[in-house]
Amino acid sequence: MTDAPTRFTPPANDPWKGLRGVMAGTLILEVIVMILTFPIVARIAGGLTWFSGVYLAVVTVALILAAGMQGRRNALTIDLGLQFAVIAGGIFHWSIAVVGVLFLCVWVYIRYVKLDVERRIELGLLPGQEPIDD
Repeated sequence: MTDAPTRFTPPANDPWKGLRGVMAGTLILEVIVMILTFPIVARIAGGLTWFSGVYLAVVTVALILAAGMQGRRNALTIDLGLQFAVIAGGIFHWSIAVVGVLFLCVWVYIRYVKLDVERRIELGLLPGQEPIDD
């Protein structure tokens, strides 16, 4: 008897397809929330300046672009990094930093789900997985 790890067939359904959809949908939701921060900065935080407007627009566009890149291997790292850019927007109004922290929590949970799915695939626990006999 060997101690070699057992290999399994791929799952019947692609779990990464659903996860990519969740990740892209989360980014689109975050884009909507970021667009709603413009009136907050304009009315409550002392006015929309050139710097604050460009910063919020660049972060929003970056989130839109990232939503289209969810098929890449490092997409989750990019998504987590973007949250720190949103949190840094707290220099314009504290509510933007709160939005960033809330979405950071969502992205940390998505990372946990991804790691859990990877572990389950490795152990052959997903539907349709069968041991491979060598």
